[in-house]
Amino acid sequence: MANTATSESDLTITVEQPKAWARRMKITVPAARVEKQRRAVTSRLAGQVRIPGFRKGKVPPQVLAKQFGASIDQQAVEKVIGDAYKEALEREGFDPITQASVSNLDYQPGADVSFEVEFEVRPQIELERLGGFEVTRPRAQVSESDVVKVLDRLREERATWTPVEGASPVFGDMASVEITPLDEEGSPRPGGMRPYQIILGKEEARPEVEEAIRSLKPGEETEFTIEHEGEEGHEGHSHRARVQLKEVKHPHLPELDAEFAKLAGDFPGVDELRSRILSDLEREAEQDAESEVRRRLVEQILEANPFEVPDAMVDQYLERLLPAREGSNAERAAEARQGMRPAAEQAIKRMLVIERVAELESLQATPSEIDARLDEVAARYGQPAGEVRKQMQKAGQLHALEDEIAEEKVFIYLKSLSTVS
Repeated sequence: MANTATSESDLTITVEQPKAWARRMKITVPAARVEKQRRAVTSRLAGQVRIPGFRKGKVPPQVLAKQFGASIDQQAVEKVIGDAYKEALEREGFDPITQASVSNLDYQPGADVSFEVEFEVRPQIELERLGGFEVTRPRAQVSESDVVKVLDRLREERATWTPVEGASPVFGDMASVEITPLDEEGSPRPGGMRPYQIILGKEEARPEVEEAIRSLKPGEETEFTIEHEGEEGHEGHSHRARVQLKEVKHPHLPELDAEFAKLAGDFPGVDELRSRILSDLEREAEQDAESEVRRRLVEQILEANPFEVPDAMVDQYLERLLPAREGSNAERAAEARQGMRPAAEQAIKRMLVIERVAELESLQATPSEIDARLDEVAARYGQPAGEVRKQMQKAGQLHALEDEIAEEKVFIYLKSLSTVS
């Protein structure tokens, strides 16, 4: 798809759209503009160079052209391309999300300059079908065992730990260990020893590691093998390591009584603590159920309105999620990003759908809605609304609040177009 446009600016621009988000502009700049830029470059150069027989700033243009012609041409053409590209973007209303690549430059002295430039833009997606779907809402159920699990976790967080002498650790114990990776000959790798504190049975370490630790008593050591599964079509690999158990501690949990309820959140008693936990879990379960409804709705909308997202948007998303760190393994970082790419693409598609529906139906957050949400946050934390606004603005969170409100409005609208049972 292509269109050609001209204007009083004297540029000729042809726009092609190889993909939904890709743009290719073929730009032609008249020879007169190029020559004007050559004269400007030559004039600047005359004030900078010294040539025997001529006063500074008085070197004739033809002398400069003979001695510095190639450099003058290069500087002039680079400036012409840069200015023409910016002007073309403004005229066509494009907002690139990638650096432009220039190709097919055609320049001959005294003639027009033409070149092509390619870049990616934020895609404008078309959503032909937004409703008529069927979605089942998961049941938001909370059981007594869920409440007990939270109470147990709160007690574990306030546990006191006492050393255990002469016994192997069991599930729930805290093991202080030193783990040393070994090379193929069984020798310690240089600088490889690392100390760890691991609570057994909490999935803080791989099963092979925990099994090795539970076979030891304080002061003992053993070796173990960790097997790494390979991807489909590739064999896995394994490596050996040595673990030394330094110390074992056993937890003593506080009693579940009125004193504990007060420590856990200044509740009058255990019943009030249980009631709060239950209401919090029910609210979380409702939020999880709503999130699942939204996920299933977006999934069906994307199936009915398939589109691709620019590679650049995915790369930028992954870079924010997994920023490059100094000294990190570049190959592993690349593998991690590649593994997360499908999820990143899905997240971007979801965002684009929400933004497009909000745009089509004018479902952005209004000032009064933002004020009301700030009042809710202020009441929750016992602070003045003005102070909360100031803090959120300073932390860059106000925009996220607007997005949250807009998203809620979008899904209220989308659910009204489908059947949620």
